[in-house]
Amino acid sequence: MVNGFDAARLGSLPERERKLIERRQALLGPSYRLFYETPVHVTRAEGVWLYGPDGEAYLDAYNNVPSVGHCHPHVTQAIARQAAELNTHTRYLGEQILDYSERLLATFPAGLDRVMYTCTGSEAVDLALRLARYYTGGTGIIITENAYHGVTTSAAEISPSLGSNMPLGQHVLTVSAPDTYRAEGRDVGVALAEDVANAIAHFRRRGITPAAFIADGIFSTDGIFADPAGFLKPVAGLLKDEGVLYIADEVQPGFGRLGSHMWGFMRHGITPDIVVMGKPMGNGMPIAAVVMTSEIQERFGQDIRYFNTFGANNVSIAAASAVLDVIETEGLMQNARATGDYMLEGMRKLQEKFPVIGDVRGAGLFLGLEFVTDPASRTADGALALKVVNALRDRRVLISASGGQGNVLKIRPPLPFTRDNADVFLGALEDVLSEID
Repeated sequence: MVNGFDAARLGSLPERERKLIERRQALLGPSYRLFYETPVHVTRAEGVWLYGPDGEAYLDAYNNVPSVGHCHPHVTQAIARQAAELNTHTRYLGEQILDYSERLLATFPAGLDRVMYTCTGSEAVDLALRLARYYTGGTGIIITENAYHGVTTSAAEISPSLGSNMPLGQHVLTVSAPDTYRAEGRDVGVALAEDVANAIAHFRRRGITPAAFIADGIFSTDGIFADPAGFLKPVAGLLKDEGVLYIADEVQPGFGRLGSHMWGFMRHGITPDIVVMGKPMGNGMPIAAVVMTSEIQERFGQDIRYFNTFGANNVSIAAASAVLDVIETEGLMQNARATGDYMLEGMRKLQEKFPVIGDVRGAGLFLGLEFVTDPASRTADGALALKVVNALRDRRVLISASGGQGNVLKIRPPLPFTRDNADVFLGALEDVLSEID
């Protein structure tokens, strides 16, 4: 795990945190991992800040789940009101789920006109795979080399970033992510389409019918690749011609995070067949969804009964509705674009000063800063990225890393992140790099 706490360092921690970790290990076991060499102990949060037990403030430049900010009052009030009134499942009639579904679907292209609800993004991916396989009659799934799509069995089988101890599914093939930094002038969109075409041919040569290609619109765990906008058009066209579905995983890039559009796939001028989204839609409440064409949903729904007890429960729908309110009324998508552009400019200035910054890229408030051993070789420097992540943590700025070598800073703060917040981040990053240099 990139940026994971090493339990061998337990003895070096303060007694309070050491005892908490010992309890975690005894009660939750080794699968539950902590971030940072020195784990962060938090007791409350507000906006883009997390606070420790002694009142110390940490700037959150990483968490996308509280998309409209930690503990946003409009969202928390909506949750409290609804919890005091009604919270049940979707087998009773009610207008709340219908009103929200109409609002949500209105943000999508016209052909994507059905929605099904789950509690988590992993469940949404699991359902999307079921839909794709049932609609196409196929089993083959194509993913990128360091993708992450969830933790259910079927989602983990298409998540190579979980590590080599989590085997990929037998009918899963990987392709290279569209790495513009190392493209050497080649069109990354054309290259991706060629790789996917080869994967489709590989499946068919072995008697496996391909069902879907799944990717998020910014390749968040592959290293964050956003530009040039439109590079997904070749692969989308290929999939349509081949009768293979395109699943857009919008759990991380969705809900206006990329600044220019509500959904990441829209930056590329394409319309996928299925879209999945996760907990950012409820600011952390357990709600997620799959949006698809009515044709795909009808074929599945007529034959297979689907029900999720807590999917779209009243309280979670209230939270999701409040999130849309905040995105619309507080101009958060526009803020993501403006602040993101400002951060890109600031990081490019740092790139001129520090040659170890090989590339700076991203869109809106989803940015990547890649560390290399030297600009000529472009050799990934994951060790340096890890040093920077932990040095920033020591300055109470929270960030993590991405990419197959763990050498890309993954900058993905809550959407209300401002220029002042960006200045704190950029200043801390410059201090850290100067100190390490």
